[in-house]
Formats: sequence, C-alpha cells, structure tokens
Amino acid sequence: MTEYLYDTYAIMEIIGGNKNYNDYLGARVIINNFIFAELCFNLFKVKYPDAEIFLNKCKEFIVSIKPEVIKNAMKFRQDNKKKNLSMTDAISYFQSKELGIKFLTGDKEFEHLDNVEFVK
Repeated sequence: MTEYLYDTYAIMEIIGGNKNYNDYLGARVIINNFIFAELCFNLFKVKYPDAEIFLNKCKEFIVSIKPEVIKNAMKFRQDNKKKNLSMTDAISYFQSKELGIKFLTGDKEFEHLDNVEFVK
C-alpha cells in the first residue's frame, strides 16, 4: 500500500470533496502532532459536524518526529524565508523525507520541491 505524509491542506481538501484527491483515498495516511493540531483547529473553526469522530480516527496515523528532523527543517525554513513556509509544513516536509515517503500537499510553496506529491 502506498503511503504519504498528508499535509493539513490535503486532508481538508479531501474532507471538502476535492475529486483531485480521489487517487489518494486508499493510501496509508501518516501525520504528525503538528498536523493533528492544525487539523483540530480547522475542523473546529468550520464546525465540522463529525470532528470528534474524525479526530479520534486520525490519532492512529500520528508518527513522532525526531529532533534531528526538526533541526533540519528549521534550518531549511530559515534558508527559505522568502517562501513563507509554516513551521508545520517545513517539519512535515522533512519528516516525509526521513520516512522515505512523499509529502502530499497542495501548498504552492512546495509545488516544485523534490519528494512532494503536489495536488490542487
């Protein structure tokens, strides 16, 4: 089974019914605590009716982040200040590389980076 580290953007697009993500519905989902936090915020913000059920299911997809990944991600973020990358996105991108899987996102800042599955 193919697996991806899903960005919050990708998850919200799937929840919203974006058909461009249909090919990824059967893939194994990987997220981290930062993505989980963003997901909680976004679902509560839009008052998603099944937020609690959805979030409880998402807990099983969380993979811990190694400190070295965070360090490398923050250096990358600093070196690429003009891209305006969020902390979560930079960490998640580097975590996906460390795990040897692609980062699934539609964030324009990642469109031309390696190891990214870019879907709008």
